[in-house]
Amino acid sequence: MDPRTSAQDVMRCDLCETAVVQMHCDTCLVNMCKACVGEHISTDESKDHKIVKFQSRKSTPLYPGCATHDKERCEMYCKQCDIPVCNTCIASDQHLGHKFFTILQILNEKKNKIIKEHTELKETIYPTYQDIASDVQNRMSQLEKEYGDLSTAITKHGEDWHREIDKLVKKLKAEVDEMKKTQLQTLQKHLDEITKTMSDIRDEIKAVNATIDTNDLSKLFGNKFNIERYQMLPQKIVPSLPKFLPGKIHEKELHDRFGALELSSLTSDKHGYSMKTAQKSPKAGSSPPVKQLLDKPEAVTIIHTGYKDLYHVACLSDEDIWTSGDENIMKLFSINLGSLLKSIRTKSGNEPSDIAVTKSGDLVYIDTNDRTVNIVKNMKIKEVIRLQNWRPRGVCSTSSDDLLVIMVSDDKKTKVVHYSGSTEKQTIQFDDNGKPLYSSGSYITENRILDICVSDREAGEIVVVNQAGKLRFRYTGHTPAPKNKPFSPLGITTDSQSHILTADDNNNCVHIIDQNGQFLRYIECGLSGPMGLCLDTNDNLFVAQWIRRQVKKIKYMQ
Repeated sequence: MDPRTSAQDVMRCDLCETAVVQMHCDTCLVNMCKACVGEHISTDESKDHKIVKFQSRKSTPLYPGCATHDKERCEMYCKQCDIPVCNTCIASDQHLGHKFFTILQILNEKKNKIIKEHTELKETIYPTYQDIASDVQNRMSQLEKEYGDLSTAITKHGEDWHREIDKLVKKLKAEVDEMKKTQLQTLQKHLDEITKTMSDIRDEIKAVNATIDTNDLSKLFGNKFNIERYQMLPQKIVPSLPKFLPGKIHEKELHDRFGALELSSLTSDKHGYSMKTAQKSPKAGSSPPVKQLLDKPEAVTIIHTGYKDLYHVACLSDEDIWTSGDENIMKLFSINLGSLLKSIRTKSGNEPSDIAVTKSGDLVYIDTNDRTVNIVKNMKIKEVIRLQNWRPRGVCSTSSDDLLVIMVSDDKKTKVVHYSGSTEKQTIQFDDNGKPLYSSGSYITENRILDICVSDREAGEIVVVNQAGKLRFRYTGHTPAPKNKPFSPLGITTDSQSHILTADDNNNCVHIIDQNGQFLRYIECGLSGPMGLCLDTNDNLFVAQWIRRQVKKIKYMQ
């Protein structure tokens, strides 16, 4: 065995290859014994050799060479030019009046940025892809079960028929199997792509770790880690399960009467996933349990509020709700007992234009006449936003506990502003063609995929934009309406399935549409003048009826 390559042997000098390593050149990255130090330095006297003890190697920063002046090292950094510079560069006219920093200062900034990106890859992006992969796997499992149920339903229906329909039963089941195979293959391909991306992210994390540990500044400046391509999450593929439509049993026209399968589909929704966050919420980043809409929604509880006209309702918890109406008093009621627990007057004496509850449980109310947004903490009112030339109309709390406020200017323009505390983070007003998104604004909410949904009563539509403010769709009602009157949207809310629910006081009902704007069904339940809406954590709907001055609790999902 070669003693130099033996794991049992000590390291040898790179020059003489016999003596034990004692010294190291941080400039050239050469290991040597003490006797060979002079020989090493004399081989290239143009370099500033940094000779240190072998145990102290990598202790001396390896400054990058100057791109302009040969044989000079850059120990400073020009902020205006955004490049490393040597002393000769600093003395030249090229950098007169520029601001310089030591390159070690910039090194710390670069390392901090890399560490931050490394943390995002490791703690946010990769876990998000893990959740997405889990979501796809769950959908595949659910698809297997539901297709099995579908096959069972067809078989049961076929048993009631004569032997002549056996061939048709087999044909339909074959269609089911082919649909299932196609959808599962599509989902498997989608999962493979996600898994491949996760592998790429792991490689990127390893590369970042290696870069962080190096003392070679040239490598630090040379390596670029592009995490933007991972921040663009994959599209969400949602299979649409076919339905079996049984027909009545007749001896004639068996093929027509037995039933048929609706065509299945796989839709791709680029807004389907959102980045995993570190918020403390139940099952954060995971898909909610799948729930089904009831064929006949039912009223569970009625709460009498005592207002002359009741406008708004907001859930504080599954037991308590805040309400407001035509008075300057906001009232908190027990849902189960129907009793008044507490009340608070607005600071200005005006009636609130809208109310909401933050994720931390504080009441927020809009004062349109006073041009303010206010928050109630421990029954004390604090003004958080005061507007000029604009009047707030509606408010909601986001998943990140920020506020979305819809407002109208004195010259009748409408926009949505995203606030973090009192600080504006984003303004949404125009579409990609520069045209106004909103004619007016009544109510606003955010769904699970972070779309922003606004009820625009003047235009008779629901306007939905994504998190970046890009228009996704407009919903203008469904025909026939319960009372055949024009769509008049008011209160708006979203549930755990990302359904959008909006009150329609012209037709005394609530519309339910999916996250892509497709109408699903109406909720009527004897509603009269529905206005404000909210949902508790179990997807029970609360409707403020302004005519009857009641809040009606409705169960519409299971």
